[in-house]
Amino acid sequence: MKTVLVSLALVTVTLLALAQEIKPGVLGADDLKRVVPSVYFFRGQSATVQIRNAGGFAAADGKLVLAALVDTSGYATDVQAKYQGLLITEIKLNVHGTSLPPGQYGFGFTKEGKFLVSDVGANDLLRADTQSDDKLTHPVPLKMAADGTGYRLYAGRKWVTLKPE
Repeated sequence: MKTVLVSLALVTVTLLALAQEIKPGVLGADDLKRVVPSVYFFRGQSATVQIRNAGGFAAADGKLVLAALVDTSGYATDVQAKYQGLLITEIKLNVHGTSLPPGQYGFGFTKEGKFLVSDVGANDLLRADTQSDDKLTHPVPLKMAADGTGYRLYAGRKWVTLKPE
């Protein structure tokens, strides 16, 4: 019993230390490796998360917002069309004027220039217009970048702003 209590105390201290190490702002690669899940559940299936295509930020209070692309090869075509990645937020976000509460979601960037957010049942919750950054010299599949009071979530040259509320 004493060993179990000591182990629990060590785990708690370790988790608190990890949370305190993450500074507000865009998360670095090491932070992302520690906090982004390796597998994500969406629409009745689990998908492998592409850690190399992940981004996120920590709010001033240390709460996290994470986004990453996932392998959707086992999903139905209609789900693949709107679900490309995971979005986990511990804070309320403003996405181009629409409020998104804390939670776990799927997201996608459409060919028509829309950013879609769905609940884990693949029900659409949010649809926003994307912007295009034609001056971006080296677009990557997914990244997060600071932008004034918010953060840009990029998929190649397309992006949307995520602002803490």
